[in-house]
Amino acid sequence: MNQPRRSPASSRSKLIPRLVAAVVVLALLGAGYWVWNGRKAGAAEGAFRTTAVERGDIRVAISATGTLSAISTVTVGSQISGQVTDILVDFNSQVKKGDVLARIDPSTYNAQIEQGTAQIASARASLSQAQATLRNAELDFQRKSDLGKQKLVAVSDVDLARAALDQARAQVNSAQAAIRQQTASTQTTRVNLERTVIRSPVDGVVLTRKIEPGQTVAASLSAPELFTIAEDLGKMKIELAVDESDIGQVKVGQSVSFTADAFADRQFKGTVEQVRLAATTTNNVVTYPVVVTVDNTDGTLLPGLTVNAEIEVSKRADILKLSNAALRYKPADSAASPAAGQAPGPRAGGQGGGGGLTDDLARTVAEMKVTPEQQAAFDAATAAIRERQAARQAQAQRGGNAMGGGPPPGMRVVMGGAGGANIQAQVRQRMAERFKEDFAAFRATLDEAQGKQWDSALANLLNAKRVTIYRLEDGKAQPVMVRIGASDGTNTEVSGGGLKEGDLIITGERAKE
Repeated sequence: MNQPRRSPASSRSKLIPRLVAAVVVLALLGAGYWVWNGRKAGAAEGAFRTTAVERGDIRVAISATGTLSAISTVTVGSQISGQVTDILVDFNSQVKKGDVLARIDPSTYNAQIEQGTAQIASARASLSQAQATLRNAELDFQRKSDLGKQKLVAVSDVDLARAALDQARAQVNSAQAAIRQQTASTQTTRVNLERTVIRSPVDGVVLTRKIEPGQTVAASLSAPELFTIAEDLGKMKIELAVDESDIGQVKVGQSVSFTADAFADRQFKGTVEQVRLAATTTNNVVTYPVVVTVDNTDGTLLPGLTVNAEIEVSKRADILKLSNAALRYKPADSAASPAAGQAPGPRAGGQGGGGGLTDDLARTVAEMKVTPEQQAAFDAATAAIRERQAARQAQAQRGGNAMGGGPPPGMRVVMGGAGGANIQAQVRQRMAERFKEDFAAFRATLDEAQGKQWDSALANLLNAKRVTIYRLEDGKAQPVMVRIGASDGTNTEVSGGGLKEGDLIITGERAKE
């Protein structure tokens, strides 16, 4: 008996639910796998606390306090004693050189001048009398001398006449000396009379006034201070007290930023003018004075203000930086940490230490503002270095040893103890010699200032401290050897090791539940 045939519509109606069910099952399986895999990865990454490598600037500054003052402050005193009769300036008065500040009663000195003038006249009269006596004595001596030759007078008379002549001459000399003495005394009085007018020795502004009209000043032992004048408040200075631990980083010409409580919403700029050698010890704390010059053209800043300053000792722009917490991390599992003194190999696909050095040197060259010819010489040297590194890595991957010396990438060389330190020093010396050879053509194109900057940058990079940090890769801590540079106390400059912006660096381990 023939079976009844099913219609196509009936078959499709039964197939659709099966397909829907299969899709639902596959979706559930996929979602379950995704959730399971995500939880697994999250658990791996969640075992560590991390921070990301960032690109930015690092500014290293030294904090210090000080007091604002004028570049040059002049104390105006009185060289004579007397009563102050007039005061022509006050606090904050603008004065020019030669302007009258005050007057002292001149009557005493006027009287002394009149007395001196009279004494000079009396001395001149005495001189005339002595001169007349001298002429009479000369004539008398001449007559008695002639008579003595004729034996008409006694020899004793001639001697007496000679003595009278000498006495008359002495009287003339005495009268002349008296005139000179009295003239000098009168001249001194005239000078003191001029000093009764107190004048400004410089252009500036009156900071202090310590006298009042009618006050008597006494200059018997020392000159009394009457006024204090700041020569120029358009230029001011700050004397900072810098701690002995920081003074070695301070150099003339460094930039200084500071604030004052009187202007809390403003920040001012200055420049290190002088680093003085005279140390000061207070409560067993040794500080050195550092003089900072400040432009005060607008007259905002006032003498005597206390300031909080920061001396910018270095600034690194557009560099890779890392939280200091990552530098302090050491894994609890010794298996994840290289042995003491071991050098982790470079990251796969990344550059070794030489590549990181060339990147840092490229930033230095950019700051030097080199010419196109100098830039071309630098690019040629760096290209040769990278080609040599690529060839060395390729040879190492084939099982050979690059350049016949040193380990291939990824191999760890134990350099523990004193021997390890010696090996490190030798490696750095070899690197320094090699880089000098590689960049010899570029170095020859630099002027004196550029050459000093280049040599300093190269020496700092080659002698930079190296530390091991731990990068999170596939949920595991991978050791990476990097160079560290400037630090602002929160972040530190890092280079080398194939680091790039965004890499996750381990800062700690989370507690296991």
